[in-house]
Amino acid sequence: MSTFGIEEEFFLLHPETGLPAVPDAAASNMLMSINAAGNATQPEFLACQVESATPVCSDGAGALALLREFRKELARTVQGLDLMPVSLGTVPLIPAQAARIADEQRYLRLHEFLPGISSDQYVSGLHIHVSIPDPESGVVALNGLRPWLPLLMAIGANSPFWRGADTGFASWRSIHYRRWSVQGLQPHFADARDYENRVASLLSSDVVLDNGHIGWAARLSTRYPTVEIRISDAQLRSEDSVLLALIVRALVDTCLHTKPSDENLLPEVLDLAYWQAAKHGMEGNQVLPASGHAITTDLLLTELLNHIQGALARNGDSDFVVSGFERLARVGNGARRQRESFAQGGLRQVIDDANQELTA
Repeated sequence: MSTFGIEEEFFLLHPETGLPAVPDAAASNMLMSINAAGNATQPEFLACQVESATPVCSDGAGALALLREFRKELARTVQGLDLMPVSLGTVPLIPAQAARIADEQRYLRLHEFLPGISSDQYVSGLHIHVSIPDPESGVVALNGLRPWLPLLMAIGANSPFWRGADTGFASWRSIHYRRWSVQGLQPHFADARDYENRVASLLSSDVVLDNGHIGWAARLSTRYPTVEIRISDAQLRSEDSVLLALIVRALVDTCLHTKPSDENLLPEVLDLAYWQAAKHGMEGNQVLPASGHAITTDLLLTELLNHIQGALARNGDSDFVVSGFERLARVGNGARRQRESFAQGGLRQVIDDANQELTA
């Protein structure tokens, strides 16, 4: 059984205005000192963000308990600090002036290099790490994940609002990210050496500052022996984060057991599948990467479950994932729930409901 870890990013907003809020030094120290059940806290790209990272997880129930504990501690810590934490893929309301970057050397360097991008990088994501035995296995997993990544984006879409309006996209964060120099779905790799050579080629350019600047939807981690999947928006609720993590683990495990080939997938069709998943989320058709034909989301979800059912059973995750899909069918993903909140009370309702869902 492979293990996994989850990184969640959160925005801090002003409770009254709903605009991004930058904590002062004392509040920032309090936030960075949170260590709930072993979850580490660290800064994110913007000063109005924080990130949590779980310890190594082996089962869904344990991971869910870890995420819930951190979120509760985050909510408790900000009481009295005039801060409202939310887990959204984008901030619905942003100020006219440039975003304040976190006081970290690497982030400040990126901002100096890319001010036109970083000045409004109000996006938060969900990053999932799945353990691999070696880089060769990691490349097999990266290749096998490619046809399923757009569907993972659709499931995890949670960023329809931007600058006070509905963008028409379920995951505007995914579209926003397309401005970076290396982004989108990762290419097919022949083997680990091919991966290393191509990453080295990118790093030899003068527009990719470091490994972290390589923004593929999935990549090999440079810090851990894991595959890192970065396709999904930050999730309203911890259950949705764990659901995505268990699906990703099952996909990686399935790749390593079956060693599927993706060499015949056309990059333009994969890119279209990415764009359409960002557009529709779970509310419209998807593009079937193998053929380029339209397919309903429900049918593609069924194909996904059939594809990973063996790995889910081996890992003891079947009940969690099946019940998670049933929940999504009833209440929808984050994008749908945000839009329902907007219909009830506008952007103020979206923000308030997101804050309430943080610890629901």
